Amino acid sequence: MTRLALDQLTLWITAAAREHSHDLAQHLEERTGASHRSALGALRRLVDAHWLVRSGSSRRPVYGPGLLRQVARSYTLHGLQEDLPWQRDFAPHFDLPPHVARMIQHGFTELVNNAIDHSGGTSVTVSLRQTPSHVQLLVSDDGCGVFDKICSAFDIADAQHAMLELSKGRLTSQPEMHTGRGLFFSSQLADVFDIHANGTAFQRRAWESTGWQKGKPLPRQGSSIYMAIALDTKRSLDQVMESWSLAGDGIEFDRTTINLRLLAGPGQALDSRAQARRVAARLPQFKRAEVSFEGVEDVGHGFTDELFRVFARAHTEVELVPTHMTPRIAALIKSAQNA
Repeated sequence: MTRLALDQLTLWITAAAREHSHDLAQHLEERTGASHRSALGALRRLVDAHWLVRSGSSRRPVYGPGLLRQVARSYTLHGLQEDLPWQRDFAPHFDLPPHVARMIQHGFTELVNNAIDHSGGTSVTVSLRQTPSHVQLLVSDDGCGVFDKICSAFDIADAQHAMLELSKGRLTSQPEMHTGRGLFFSSQLADVFDIHANGTAFQRRAWESTGWQKGKPLPRQGSSIYMAIALDTKRSLDQVMESWSLAGDGIEFDRTTINLRLLAGPGQALDSRAQARRVAARLPQFKRAEVSFEGVEDVGHGFTDELFRVFARAHTEVELVPTHMTPRIAALIKSAQNA
């Protein structure tokens, strides 16, 4: 008897259980070519592993999705409309708290739309998985890679500086079509958010104050973006939108936070005016920018003068708020502001 591999079955068994609840064994046989005995054995193992629930009689079993659920699908990007896969192929098969479903729908449609409009690739693969504690989304395309795209569009030297720009929000290479909210707000909705592209990775953990950090990249070309949201989260889409709006209504996206850790490597000081100008890039789009010095060991006079005197006086409409400063950094900023 050929034993069916559960890791392959779990990619599509959730949808199959809803669509073939009364004839799932037969559907499994037809789809895999397995014997009736092998199919029944696989179904028993899927029930034991909580991928399926079984009801009905022994002669006429009825199957449904279990605590663990997953749907994985691949699509050609040309002509793809991101709302249709969500409505047709994914949403019907999951049982999520309404506010979590709303957040994962937002992430799903924004990330798939990014693949359609920005990746330059030909296909995208989407996997959505529900566990007893989390919902997990992975969107992977075969395009040019998000960091390479940003570097090319904005004349940025490397992926780390591209991540700095991305972390500010409101970054788009097609301003006539996009406002640069999608990837940023998707990252803020998630408890865990990872961006992998062409051998580079950055990660954000909602419970850590350090913001974006370098991660271990996946060995593949294109972009792969992963987000996970706890099912018991108190976070909501409206709450996240409101937190980046000075008026607190979620309408405008007019405040940002800059993690200076992304600008210099470990042990390196922020010493130059060029570095300060990278921080200041696009800040006039915002009304308030919190500049976090967490993890920054030292800065120079040129950096603080360029950012907190030269830029600040040229753009009085932008409120710069330094945070997580050492006493020395605070003194340097105060000196620049008073000069």
